[in-house]
Amino acid sequence: MGAFELLRRPGRERAPLVEQLEELGFTWADLEDEEYWLDQLAVLSGDTYRELEQASAKLWSILDKAARHIHGNPAMYELIGIPPVLWKMLDTLPLPPAGFISRYARFDYAVANDGTIKLLELNADTPTGYVEAAIATPWLCEREGIHSPNGRMKELVAEAWAEYRPDTIACVAYGWHQEDSGTIEALGMHSGLEVNYVDCMDLQIDKGTVMDQDGRVIERMFALYPKEWMAVDEGGEALSYAVETGKLELFNPPHSILLQSKGLLAVVWGLYELGLLFNEEERETISRYVLPTYNKPVFEGSFVSKSMFGREGGSVRMFDAEGKLEIEDHDGYDTSALFPSVYQKRADMARIDTEEGELYLLTGMFMLNGTPCGLLGRAGGPITGNTSHFIPMGVKENDANEVEASV
Repeated sequence: MGAFELLRRPGRERAPLVEQLEELGFTWADLEDEEYWLDQLAVLSGDTYRELEQASAKLWSILDKAARHIHGNPAMYELIGIPPVLWKMLDTLPLPPAGFISRYARFDYAVANDGTIKLLELNADTPTGYVEAAIATPWLCEREGIHSPNGRMKELVAEAWAEYRPDTIACVAYGWHQEDSGTIEALGMHSGLEVNYVDCMDLQIDKGTVMDQDGRVIERMFALYPKEWMAVDEGGEALSYAVETGKLELFNPPHSILLQSKGLLAVVWGLYELGLLFNEEERETISRYVLPTYNKPVFEGSFVSKSMFGREGGSVRMFDAEGKLEIEDHDGYDTSALFPSVYQKRADMARIDTEEGELYLLTGMFMLNGTPCGLLGRAGGPITGNTSHFIPMGVKENDANEVEASV
């Protein structure tokens, strides 16, 4: 087989499985009248999985090294789109230990049908898809007798959260936004900690002291809230001040925004081209897995432009070999008016024949507490946006023992 094999069970009744997934905590398998979860399995070859796991560990180290290289340099902050309101916070607070700038992150890869792997971006601040990967995927794989390498995700979340021990977990629209609410509740449950859940919009800040709507002081908070929005939202500057003065400890750590910026990939590629910072092994990894990425559209051939802090496909535009706009996302929120853009060479993604027709398959790899540990499959158009589907991803059964030994 190639990199992927698609397993399908035609004619199986969907509703009972949706109910069981809801009982497990995955309550958005169906979103209104749309089937978000595809009742199929994308099975990755063992060789491709092992390469993906090893590439993730190496790229994690490379991006960590690049982030430390630019830390404390305002010109570089500006280059990669870090809002100035966050600069003092980044420079005042100490950098976390090597490999732990972010403890909750996810790589997104284009894995082609022939197994070629290219990194598209790193979601190092507030990635979603955790419930799909940590809860739904292992359960769905087990039902089909397919190996899932996602079993360690809960354990690694508990290890990461034991370091920061947040007393509060927050997201916007807690209680009615199914995905974000379900995500933070699953993380809180898997952490093993006693925590309070709040809506970000209910927070109060007085001279750096953060409180919930009942006046309870919050000292350590995990927030499924993108840090760059502190430059945009009312109260964002007050929240930044609370963090930089030490009255609030934020988790993921504030410096995760350095990894989150897609501009960091342009920094990595620029340093690679100049022969700076990286050793030969790192240069080989960059050459193999990192796409040429720049701050300007300097390509001869097809490329992609995207906001340095775009999410869910928002702001992504694809250009053809002649440099003409070919495809753009209209569903996600376009942040290119708020933050600068990067330009990246286009990569081939696997195409799979699903019940929804032929779709492109995006491969996610979670990085929890510095460890590559969980696959997330999403299927959609050439731009993977907020209308894409979740498709569980396992590893070829014959390779399961070898894969298990590698994790």
